Amino acid sequence: MHFACTVDEGPLSKTFCFSGNSVRTQSLHGPSPVTTFGPKACMLKNPKAVMHIQDPASQRLTWNKPPKSVLVIKKIQDVSLLQPFKELCIFLTEQKQMLVYVERKVLEDPAIANDDSFVAVKKKFCTFREDFDDISNRVDFIICLGGDGTLLYASSLFQESVPPVMAFHLGSLGFLTPFNFDTYQTQVTQVIEGNAAIVLRSRLSVRVVKERREKGRAKDRKLILSNGDAEPARRAMQYQVLNEVVVDRGPSSYLSNVDLFLDGHLITTVQGDGVIVSTPTGSTAYAVAAGASMIHPNVPAIMITPICPHSLSFRPIVVPAGVELKVMLSREARNNAWVSFDGRKRQEIGQGDSITITTSCFPVPSICFRDPVNDWFESLAQCLHWNVRKKQGYMSSEEEEVEEPRCA
Repeated sequence: MHFACTVDEGPLSKTFCFSGNSVRTQSLHGPSPVTTFGPKACMLKNPKAVMHIQDPASQRLTWNKPPKSVLVIKKIQDVSLLQPFKELCIFLTEQKQMLVYVERKVLEDPAIANDDSFVAVKKKFCTFREDFDDISNRVDFIICLGGDGTLLYASSLFQESVPPVMAFHLGSLGFLTPFNFDTYQTQVTQVIEGNAAIVLRSRLSVRVVKERREKGRAKDRKLILSNGDAEPARRAMQYQVLNEVVVDRGPSSYLSNVDLFLDGHLITTVQGDGVIVSTPTGSTAYAVAAGASMIHPNVPAIMITPICPHSLSFRPIVVPAGVELKVMLSREARNNAWVSFDGRKRQEIGQGDSITITTSCFPVPSICFRDPVNDWFESLAQCLHWNVRKKQGYMSSEEEEVEEPRCA
């Protein structure tokens, strides 16, 4: 599969071409994100925009054609979500005449499978299985019911263009889920009509290259298959990550010891419990718990945060979105490292393996309740209680007067 993404920098326009082997030119700017989301949605163009940069508050959703299909993602095995899920699906199928996609394991929940009143609606669903069925060109937009994890899961289902995501706050924290379900009919109708603001949440494109470690083949550079063909000694895996890539020491009691490269240059060796490479969206997740700053999702950047570093001077840093990061196990490492992507696909990293991280061309277009700026500060206040303290009391004019010193 081949696709390209062009960064408009005036006369210095750069193109990043992606295929089995990525080819990218060096630039401090992040790749210009695609502005089409799924088969029918796109960003409304702002004629007042300078170059490809828009005011975050002016990013609006529009449709090339009226949306006809929707993917509903529900938190699995959560009894409290059964009634909202049923209400939403009935509303979408019967009132909005939408084609509803639902993951097969959601319908296998006994509370849904044994509900006779829901049988007629279930027959109208299209089902799919994660890692088996490709729905990337079938879904016009996504509705998430649950917490932040449902949005992360929605992101993982789409390795290229992501349809617009509307997330309802029905979980525990809800930093990324700005909508309340009480007014879902009005809110969903506005989205279908194209009346909504969006924030483009950048993702990380991660390429993991691993050495094949077969018993008895340590000296061989290739494996011989049963048909006589040679299999390369290295295998590569690709991931799209919305929050963060975490490299840690895993079950080992030793410090992790990994080398960190930026655009091919070794910048430091991380000795500690690990390192977090996060997007601005991920800066308010694991990274902030490890002492990082919080970055608005419209800021083009990648954050590097050490986890309990064995150095008091190792502080979190923010690098431009256009750099290429590479993480490798140091030669002096006493143990292997472990890596996970948005908390999933956890795997071991050994000598010779590499993790290459760049900013993806395919962001997650997250639908806003109001706009990207107000929604973000509302989440900081409501979910993280940012700068919440008891206010200082008012001082009267009499209290401001300084008492005159008494004479002896």
